[in-house]
Amino acid sequence: MLLERNEDGFCIDAALLGDLLNVPAHRVQTLMCENEITSICEHGEGEHRGLHRLTFFYKGRRVRLDVNDAGQVLRRSTIDFGQHQLPHSLRRAGNP
Repeated sequence: MLLERNEDGFCIDAALLGDLLNVPAHRVQTLMCENEITSICEHGEGEHRGLHRLTFFYKGRRVRLDVNDAGQVLRRSTIDFGQHQLPHSLRRAGNP
């Protein structure tokens, strides 16, 4: 899986993000504009320089993508609490 890189960061295809968050692709942009889908982008330092962590949140679901500078997804993970909201501790940057 490869993400497009631009001067602002990374661009993820709505179909891919929708699939990861269990949302129809045509709803992704609207949900982002309404702050229903939120995200955090972290940039590695020191020995992790050149690595980035993109985390997306929607309702009870968190999707995390570890990406290199070229946009290649090295690892992805999903936590799904179903109908329950994610605990606040899982909505912070750097949380495993």
